Amino acid sequence: MRYQFQFSPYRRPFKVPLQTHHGIWSVREGIIIQLRNSDNQLYLGEIAPLADFGSENLAQALDFCQSLGSIVDLPIITTIPDSLPACQFGFESAFFLGEISPLSPQSYSYLLPTGKKAVEVINQQRDRGYKTYKWKIGVQDFKIESSVFKQLVSQLPENAQLRLDANGGLSFDEAKRWLSLADEVGKIEFIEQPLPPERFFDLFRLTEEFKTAIALDESVSSLPQLQQCYEQGWRGIYVIKAAIMGSPTKLQNWIQTHPIDVVFSSVFETRIGRQAVLKLAQELHNPNRALGFGVEQWFEDSV
Repeated sequence: MRYQFQFSPYRRPFKVPLQTHHGIWSVREGIIIQLRNSDNQLYLGEIAPLADFGSENLAQALDFCQSLGSIVDLPIITTIPDSLPACQFGFESAFFLGEISPLSPQSYSYLLPTGKKAVEVINQQRDRGYKTYKWKIGVQDFKIESSVFKQLVSQLPENAQLRLDANGGLSFDEAKRWLSLADEVGKIEFIEQPLPPERFFDLFRLTEEFKTAIALDESVSSLPQLQQCYEQGWRGIYVIKAAIMGSPTKLQNWIQTHPIDVVFSSVFETRIGRQAVLKLAQELHNPNRALGFGVEQWFEDSV
């Protein structure tokens, strides 16, 4: 089967730049791909690279698309190198068929702004139905962030919980301080990637010392990393960003044979990539945890 191929780069400015341990992110850039067969049926996919998490960068993804020309054969999906995982996902997921079931706000974890602004926003969202919120830590000094954190916890809606995401930015001592505080106040579902990936075995030490759960994120940015962490004994929570993990079929097959506590998370895709990941998530996601896709409020548009 041969397809006419076109691609279109996009730029989506954030309403307010997102600040994490990795730095300040002000524009989401990616590529929308279009594949049209001889029956004029159109297939859309999205390449949403995230170089900070180990995927190819945008320039590499554009170079690959430009190298294909205007006509591609279907086997192209199986020949995209593993060094281009976002491209693998974009091309293969273009052929996902079917609609996802509508999801309520309770199904999503709402990403709060960094710092003190989070307290104001959580009060504004109180009646929207969200039961899970996410807040970035490790961006400011612990004393400042812990003070805001206590305000956040006091303002959480009844029966709601909070996720803390350090993006691998804490020292071992800082991680212990955060986990101790989380144990003390409660209402914390988990702390996401408190230490950098290279300190994997220190994460095990922390799980033995504290009650609050720890989730892997940067440690499992690719399917080989996910497999390695599992083989090394991690049976905790896995936060995975499917859009940068390569072949969705390979990911699906692995999770189906290795049941894990998995939370699917956004890389700020457009609707095209989002629908593809959510379709995958509906089959594989832990239904007792909110999906990490409460992020649309970060953009002016809704594409």
